[in-house]
Amino acid sequence: MKCPFCSADETSVIDSRVSEDGGKIRRRRRCLVCDKRFTTYETVELRLPQVVKQDGNRAEFDRNKLLTGFARALHKRPVPTEQVDEAIDRIVQKYLSLGEREVSSRSIGESVMQELYKLDEVAYIRFASVYKSFQDVDDFRDAIKEVQKPQSKNTVKK
Repeated sequence: MKCPFCSADETSVIDSRVSEDGGKIRRRRRCLVCDKRFTTYETVELRLPQVVKQDGNRAEFDRNKLLTGFARALHKRPVPTEQVDEAIDRIVQKYLSLGEREVSSRSIGESVMQELYKLDEVAYIRFASVYKSFQDVDDFRDAIKEVQKPQSKNTVKK
């Protein structure tokens, strides 16, 4: 590790501690040349797959794009931020655990729709209308019927 003060390569670790969540290691270091101290953090670097878009282009998997999509669909909806973060974490974890080098943007869109379906029906319809390129009112009607189906199964007949 290079010293940020004098750029010397000779540093030593004075202290190491694991963060509360166990996801980082904090290291206190001392430069052996200038004797100054500094802190570094060590985290696991996981490689998310490349996203293959519909036109064949490839892009980096971007968690912020997921967040933007959720934010647009959930605009002015009563869904706590923690639930949104958990949904995005589930999507990211899904694609990390697959171990694939590439994933289609369509697959990611389907995952977003599944998570929105669980969070908020209105947000699901909003996202689906853009994602599936609804052309007319019938497309909205079909999506609404899809959302209402599980509720009708749970009703008790007397």
